[in-house]
Amino acid sequence: MQSRRTLLAVLLGCLLGVSLAWGTAWVAGRGAGATPLRPQDARLLSEVIDRIHADYVDRTDDGELLKDAIRGMVGELDPHSAFMDANEFEDLRIATEGNYSGIGVEVAAEQDAIVVIAPIDGSPAARAGIRAGDTILAVDGSAVEDSKLADTIARIRGEPGTVVNLRIGRKAIPEPMDIAVERAIVAVHSVRHQMLEPGVGYLRISQFSDTTGPDVGGALRALRQEAGGELSGLVLDLRNNPGGVLEAAVEVSDAFLESGLIVSAEGRSRESRFRMEAGAGDLARGAQVAVLVNEGSASAAEIVAGALRDNGRAKLLGQRTFGKGSVQTVMPIGDGQALKLTTSRYYTPSGASIHERGLEPDIVLPAQEATALAGDGALLERDADVRAAVAWLKHGKAAVVAAQAAPDRR
Repeated sequence: MQSRRTLLAVLLGCLLGVSLAWGTAWVAGRGAGATPLRPQDARLLSEVIDRIHADYVDRTDDGELLKDAIRGMVGELDPHSAFMDANEFEDLRIATEGNYSGIGVEVAAEQDAIVVIAPIDGSPAARAGIRAGDTILAVDGSAVEDSKLADTIARIRGEPGTVVNLRIGRKAIPEPMDIAVERAIVAVHSVRHQMLEPGVGYLRISQFSDTTGPDVGGALRALRQEAGGELSGLVLDLRNNPGGVLEAAVEVSDAFLESGLIVSAEGRSRESRFRMEAGAGDLARGAQVAVLVNEGSASAAEIVAGALRDNGRAKLLGQRTFGKGSVQTVMPIGDGQALKLTTSRYYTPSGASIHERGLEPDIVLPAQEATALAGDGALLERDADVRAAVAWLKHGKAAVVAAQAAPDRR
């Protein structure tokens, strides 16, 4: 555990988590040894700025030009690296604390589009019907560009009670949809639990924040108590979980394991190469685990799913996951600004990289509406994926298809 705490600055995705100390040390360590800018490159940059000053139709500001140049440079590295100005960095700080003003949706620049990874449970975006896999085409009537992800996020966020109008593209619908979403304070409650039937518990993690690990521990203890001491089975729901803090994913994986590798990572710097192992103490006490995943399960969610399966602790049910296998580190660079830079690629305990591949489930379930996250009625009645997971826990693979077809009304 001590070695894990030294890696709090290592982040998966841009949803949650930041550590200043490690990033500052990293930047300081680069200092004098950094490769200087070649004279011809400096002249090229100067010439371009001079041309813009002299001939561009509108007046420009040198500071804004430089920030835009940095955004373009970092943004071209990969979809998950980004330059954050002071406001964007502050937004990340706020998100880490678990509350912010917006619509509650995780997005990424993918394949020349701004793609929704997942809406947060109970958020304005989820209530408005926005789904994982949707593309955001326009914000308040202005088209979005995949190269300006941070700008798109800033335009979507705003004061609570105000409305943002989104034009949404969806694969199953030929024409774009216009959806008005009222912004609100999004409170991040990442863990929910309930008993599905005697001995079988349900644990949902909507994303990974600093409090997710302890909350999962508390939920497992509560489920065991409600089951009369021990669980016979558990459905771990990671559908539409966009990821979050690496440390939280490791803590959650450790909660189900007695030993074994959880995740490893490789990068160019010494700090970006690491292995994280589980310690003794399975809080589920050997209960069989079925993990639900889909195309909205990304990043830290994929770490947990891969760790539990590769260690023989769980089976995966659902659809192929998103496939984000890179690690980002947030590095403060002065004036309240920061770089979010991809520093590693991570590997599951079997040595597999899921980057741009995802995890294939052990049991494939038909893609369905995300009814588990909203709606009335008992979870087993309205969610076919949960019924399938319970059927597998109780009777094995042969019972899954029948459970998908209709609720168990015995």
